[in-house]
Amino acid sequence: MSHLQPIIEPAVEAAGYKLVRLRLLAGKSKTLQIMAERPDGTMNVDDCAKLSRALSEFLDAEDPIEGEYDLEVSSPGIDRPLTRQSDFARWAGHEAKIELVHANEAGRKKFKGLLLGLDGNDVMLEADGSRFKFPFCGIAEAKLVLTDKLIAEDLKARKAQ
Repeated sequence: MSHLQPIIEPAVEAAGYKLVRLRLLAGKSKTLQIMAERPDGTMNVDDCAKLSRALSEFLDAEDPIEGEYDLEVSSPGIDRPLTRQSDFARWAGHEAKIELVHANEAGRKKFKGLLLGLDGNDVMLEADGSRFKFPFCGIAEAKLVLTDKLIAEDLKARKAQ
């Protein structure tokens, strides 16, 4: 999958958006999932349609994926995945779920707690009364947890637009 990101990310940026996550799912048919947002962090239905059209043209011309597939463009949503180091700094103060690639020294891979931001290249999280430090490259998946605080912040941002 990582071989597609350097090909597709510049096309997403050329259309005026930032790539949040890219996945190629295989099942009965393949689906290329593109999650993106505007530079200000927003993404509405019109944005998804605009980006989908731009990427369809690009993908038809470049043909980076073998065989038939469906293109799915979406916004990150309120309980968004955290995929870039900047996401962990930006969303500090909110609850997050983090799953590590490998278990820590205590044999634990999954954590849920208060995101404290970054310390260099390490992600800081407070969970179960302890502070944890994870190397960014050791995180398999991370996402925000839907909380009243997160919903209130999202509503405030939408009203400000």
